Amino acid sequence: MGVDERISCRKECFMLRIGQCKIEVGHSAGALEKKIRKMLYLREGEELSYTIFRRSLDARKKPQLYYVYTIDCLVNDEKAVLKRASRNGVTLTEQKKYSFVPYGHERLQHRPVIVGTGPAGLFCGYFLALHGYRPIVLERGKDIDSRKQDVSRFWETGRFDPSSNVQFGEGGAGTFSDGKLNTLIKDKDGRGREVLRVFRDAGAPDDILIDAKPHVGTDILCKVVKNMRNEIIQHGGEVLFDTKLSDVILQDGHLAGIHVIKGSDQTTQDILCECAVLAIGHSARDTFSMLETHGFPMQAKDFAVGFRVEHAQELIDLSQYGRARGTTLPAASYKLTFHASNGRNVYSFCMCPGGYVVNASSEEGRLAINGMSYSGRDGSHANSAIIMSVTCADYPDGSPLAGVAFQRDLERKAFQAGEGKVPVMTLGDFRKRCNGMSLETLREDVAPCIKGQYRFSDITGILPRELNEAFLEGMDHFDRLIPGFHDDTVLIEAVESRTSSPVRILRDGHTFESKIGGIYPCGEGAGYAGGIMSAAIDGMRTAEAIAQKYAPFEE
Repeated sequence: MGVDERISCRKECFMLRIGQCKIEVGHSAGALEKKIRKMLYLREGEELSYTIFRRSLDARKKPQLYYVYTIDCLVNDEKAVLKRASRNGVTLTEQKKYSFVPYGHERLQHRPVIVGTGPAGLFCGYFLALHGYRPIVLERGKDIDSRKQDVSRFWETGRFDPSSNVQFGEGGAGTFSDGKLNTLIKDKDGRGREVLRVFRDAGAPDDILIDAKPHVGTDILCKVVKNMRNEIIQHGGEVLFDTKLSDVILQDGHLAGIHVIKGSDQTTQDILCECAVLAIGHSARDTFSMLETHGFPMQAKDFAVGFRVEHAQELIDLSQYGRARGTTLPAASYKLTFHASNGRNVYSFCMCPGGYVVNASSEEGRLAINGMSYSGRDGSHANSAIIMSVTCADYPDGSPLAGVAFQRDLERKAFQAGEGKVPVMTLGDFRKRCNGMSLETLREDVAPCIKGQYRFSDITGILPRELNEAFLEGMDHFDRLIPGFHDDTVLIEAVESRTSSPVRILRDGHTFESKIGGIYPCGEGAGYAGGIMSAAIDGMRTAEAIAQKYAPFEE
């Protein structure tokens, strides 16, 4: 039996895994196979089938750069090959496949409802639809095509729509981001790989299945979320846009239905349901307030705030690669951490190679920013948030929504500083003002890469002084790692305030249910995720929890 036949018929899919197949960047496919054969001690002509499981870039000996591959192989006489190749780190591994098996028995009287179409809500709805639950998925914002038009108009003219913007609309806040698909979650059950497979099948490139730091970019994410929505509908689900959760209907401590407001005419409707997933996102502040009035168990949580910083992408490439990247390497990224002398943690967040700073506001009179890249990451600047940790001690009034109030105050100050536009300042001017120097004029001869209107402004009064001090100390430290990182011409923008949810909506660790029966807090907004991948995985786990309790929906 040949290798290809054994791939299709073998029930237990064990393969030989090469963990460290290192080969210089720019290699050919033939060179890679030759390397694999050498590590397995295979002679020319011996059967070999292989797949790349993971690929990472090794720049420790820059400018000499290598790809390090994890390779899964099928060969004849597996035991003999393993015996002689184990000295090269070759092991026997099982290819784990994700499995979603509904086995709940309780019958749903009404279709389950999912509130929010960010990664958590989208993946929860996708898997429930796929397995016969026919979910109703609600989104306060618009479909992705209409949303893109609203966001572009806002960036170009300043005309703002509070229900259709970078935070709200199909795909959630992550749609207008770099589209990073890496996570620190251990993937022993194969959920992470399944998320990547679903994204790939919905239109993302094949490379996301192998890259150690995969990303898709805003342009591709827009296509992916639309295709996933269509899959939900094709499998019996329903997706309603311009439909905002305004209240919950409770009976005897359990969910009986929800109240929604629909469309520009603000019509109201009650949707009966005994099961609702709250995948509302980190910016659904009005929903947090509504839940608090009903006594939902919630608590304030730690998060981080700071500024976006911009550097020439060439500077980052040279630092990380030791040379210009040319045509064979992706735009370089970085990840930086520092512990300031005043106790604050300072670190880079949501780094966007070849990207843009974007106006990501979602409330009138307040301004928040984020970073975004397209799939090509071909912009002239790199940007990332440099953020400082804040804890409940920074907003100590004891309210579950104290962190929200803290965010809103920073965003109000940012809006005022820029007179409604993204406020920008050079690091040199920022440092002088923090050191008590007066400035007759602000330096304005450096052009930022911003999606949205901007204005050079004094931003030193937005964050508390202690955070400004930690920021400058961190920037000085990072310059030792990336020369030029703290130059006077570096641009900084305010304010990065939505790094994660400032609220946690409490849920049972096993059933995923709130103490208010039938409510399933989920994803980043509920305080259980921090990025596209972790939110998608949490959505899957929430779907699994529902499927463990309830049988698929039948009329």
